[in-house]
Amino acid sequence: MSVLVLILAVSAACCLGFGFVLQQNAAQKAPLSDFLSPRLLLDLMKVPRWLGGIGLMVAGMVLGAVALGKGEISLVEPLLATNLLFAFALSRHQTKHKLSHQGATGLALLAGGVTMFIVAGQPHSGTAVDSPFRHWLIIGIMVGTALILTTYAKRSRLTWAPVLLALAAGLLYGVQDALTRVSGQRFSGGGLAEVLTSWQPYGVLVIGVTGLILVQSAFETAPLRMSLPALTAAQPLAGILCGVGFLGDRLRTDTGALAWEAAGLAAVVTGIVLLGLHPAMPRGTTEQAPTRDLQPH
Repeated sequence: MSVLVLILAVSAACCLGFGFVLQQNAAQKAPLSDFLSPRLLLDLMKVPRWLGGIGLMVAGMVLGAVALGKGEISLVEPLLATNLLFAFALSRHQTKHKLSHQGATGLALLAGGVTMFIVAGQPHSGTAVDSPFRHWLIIGIMVGTALILTTYAKRSRLTWAPVLLALAAGLLYGVQDALTRVSGQRFSGGGLAEVLTSWQPYGVLVIGVTGLILVQSAFETAPLRMSLPALTAAQPLAGILCGVGFLGDRLRTDTGALAWEAAGLAAVVTGIVLLGLHPAMPRGTTEQAPTRDLQPH
């Protein structure tokens, strides 16, 4: 594993984790009439804390894109999942909660699971799958599942909506990471003209804006502990599926390696859930008035 890729991916995770916390601090005060509407982004743009969170997220996405350009998506995605560690650290600072056994276990499982998956799988580059059908099938499954989750979220509103929206956004962000890597490869091969004449960068933009609306709506309707774990768990799983499915990433496939890889991913998801449910993660508000106004912080 390249040390540069490790530094870039962990730095991206740090920016993303801090950014998510700041965004949720602001989004939970947004009017519920903006739920799943582009107006939500327009209202949040008036809040300095949210803009700071978006700035950090953009920085994290740029660092992540550079990491994806230099390393396999199956390697970078698990490292990006550590953003929850940084979100947890900032939330602990805000809420003044102690770490506790639950937090320590979650930290160990997340960090250990990422390490286990990378060591067991040894992600490396292979030949990309030259099959448009396979590309569109995997992307279609991800986007279609995100659409179904969003549809159910609109019906459930303040009950399961935050979890469903976060899962949907995570799936979309995993696809976005895959398309970002393809765009980077096209830029390396043919320059800016090659990128601008392909559909992938425009897909990155559309998916990015859609995912942002979903995430902010999830942050708006529930505490961070309900949304961020689902987002953090879904994104690497979707990214790894895209990487192995059509980007040419290769993982060890002998029985022992597959068992350790599965155990590593299970540990990552379990650690994410434990950290997300920790008291240090802000509860936010459980009921919100639909007419409340945003106040700058």
